[in-house]
Amino acid sequence: MSDKSLDCSDLDQYMGKPIAPAKMKEPLHNNDIRRWVQAMHYPNLMHYDHDFAAEGRYGRIVAPQSFAVGVDDGHGAGPACVGCIPDSHLIFGGDEWWFYGPRIFGGDEITNEKVPFDYAVKQTGFAGPTCFQRGDNNYYNQNGDFIAKQRSTAIRYARDSAVEMGSMDNTEDPVWTAEELKELETKKYEYIKMMHELGHGKRYWDDVKVGDELPVRIIGPHSVASFTTEWRAYLFTIWGGTHRPGMDMASFGFTEEFAGHENDPVMERDNPEWTDGAYFGPSRGHLFPEWARRVGMPRGYGYGASMGAWILDYLAGWAGEWGQVVHSKASYRGPAFTGDITIMQATVTDKTVDDEGRNIIQVDYKMRSQTGTVMATATAEVELPTR
Repeated sequence: MSDKSLDCSDLDQYMGKPIAPAKMKEPLHNNDIRRWVQAMHYPNLMHYDHDFAAEGRYGRIVAPQSFAVGVDDGHGAGPACVGCIPDSHLIFGGDEWWFYGPRIFGGDEITNEKVPFDYAVKQTGFAGPTCFQRGDNNYYNQNGDFIAKQRSTAIRYARDSAVEMGSMDNTEDPVWTAEELKELETKKYEYIKMMHELGHGKRYWDDVKVGDELPVRIIGPHSVASFTTEWRAYLFTIWGGTHRPGMDMASFGFTEEFAGHENDPVMERDNPEWTDGAYFGPSRGHLFPEWARRVGMPRGYGYGASMGAWILDYLAGWAGEWGQVVHSKASYRGPAFTGDITIMQATVTDKTVDDEGRNIIQVDYKMRSQTGTVMATATAEVELPTR
């Protein structure tokens, strides 16, 4: 266990104080929603097929509940990483979501009000002293309707400690045979077929039983190409699309080689490639194995915000267009690595009617890789219609 200290003294001054809100420069377009579900491997016709959506509950294409994080200026991490921790890096540690009913459509203008919440320092086997910092993202539309609250957890750690303690045994992608890949595609289609079979129909609360298992969802094998596709679906990664907050990444304590100019509005006008986390700055470890190893990861790895989206999409796809996720609390134990697949399963643990009179199904969720390594766990409440 590393005995190095982690200086978090600068964080106190930011807790509970709102920071610059996030807002795109132009209204959302249906193609923004289509790009999102394509990147998140979520072929739900309600979110990309014009004709199918026109016959459904909303009469038009509707964004998935997971899309809210895609219209932030930093995939939900902003209020969870304010303050300087010298010579540090961060990864996502989890998300808690509350959804209040309003949905996102093309033409909407979403504002995210961001407020740092709290932090705690704990010892971990990954990097020794580690800061678990939380911040709230409050998403509103142009009418002031409160869409959702996202409480994100950032795991902030001393970069050198993570490199020193990290396992570098699995630096190569696993190899899949043609037969294995064909079998994977068959298994992946089972979840898609479930959505097709439900169509515009209702999944009734009355018919669900405690102990029921939700259909398995599989995505992957992940690759630098798939992670890049995900990155490009976050609207803040598009040049000129966001009212940039002007964050100074070095002031957060990122090491010089990772700080860069991500989200720098001045540099975006001068040399926008330097502001793009895919190439420079704290996000490039996801797509470049050499840089991944410099922050304690053995090879290219996925985005925590995408993992959160996979969970919400999985539950919402099962619930159907007449149901919705009302609350989810997820803990991320390890990222998706290139070459791996992600397997999602959930079990119904309770049926209740809540204080608001909503008919709720509670589930326990687990995300794992093909080796059985647990990547994330969650509990969630899903509202379903009744007969």
